[in-house]
Amino acid sequence: LEAQTNYADLLLENIPSGVEGILDVGCGSGKFTEQLLDAGFKVEAVSPSPHLSEIVLSRLGDRARLHQCRYEDLTTDSRFDLILFSESFQYLNLEEMFLQSRKYLKPGGYLLICDFFNREHAPEGSRPFGEDEKSPISGGHGIRRFLETMETQPFLQLKDQDLTKETAPSLDIMRDLIQEVIRPSWNAVAYYMGSNYPKFTACFSYLFRKKIKQAHRKYLSGNTSGEQFFRFKTYRLFLYQLKEKDSGIDV
Repeated sequence: LEAQTNYADLLLENIPSGVEGILDVGCGSGKFTEQLLDAGFKVEAVSPSPHLSEIVLSRLGDRARLHQCRYEDLTTDSRFDLILFSESFQYLNLEEMFLQSRKYLKPGGYLLICDFFNREHAPEGSRPFGEDEKSPISGGHGIRRFLETMETQPFLQLKDQDLTKETAPSLDIMRDLIQEVIRPSWNAVAYYMGSNYPKFTACFSYLFRKKIKQAHRKYLSGNTSGEQFFRFKTYRLFLYQLKEKDSGIDV
């Protein structure tokens, strides 16, 4: 809870003065969208998930317009002072993100991005990545490709804050919770189903074997530690400003 509060405060502190209208891309359950509204901002939100959209609508009612679509598919007459990507940037196509953002930002508008990225090289002082070494934590754009691509776009970088060291310990907390609480429960359910419904369990396990294997590797292997996160990922907060001559254009 404290970590969530600190994260929300960090985002609010990095919204430039003069910003009024915000587009919250990938708004999750709408909790931070609600905080933005409470802080006096005019907010619209994007949610591609039908399930989460129901939660957002229940939470916000008619306080904010909700676009139930992918950001890449967004169509609106609204223009915004700031577009926020709070742990949603990793899921977007970079090229389409730039096109949409240039289209929907007002002159001199901002991109506020807070998310993790993939390292191309091991952190300084660490052993180099092995030839076949892969991160146990999936997701994220390559940080070098992202920065190089940003240099080709009409955006001025105002801030690049590295939050990796502050973020990594939360992975240890999550890992311990999974190993001590969730994994034993998972094993108990698997044992019960295998004992009482062996044919169904065998069929289910076969049909969804790839996803089950992926879930085990990602969540139950115990490899998602802060140390592993620091080795393979970098968690960053970026603030960019769109150059005025390139704002609000049809692209």
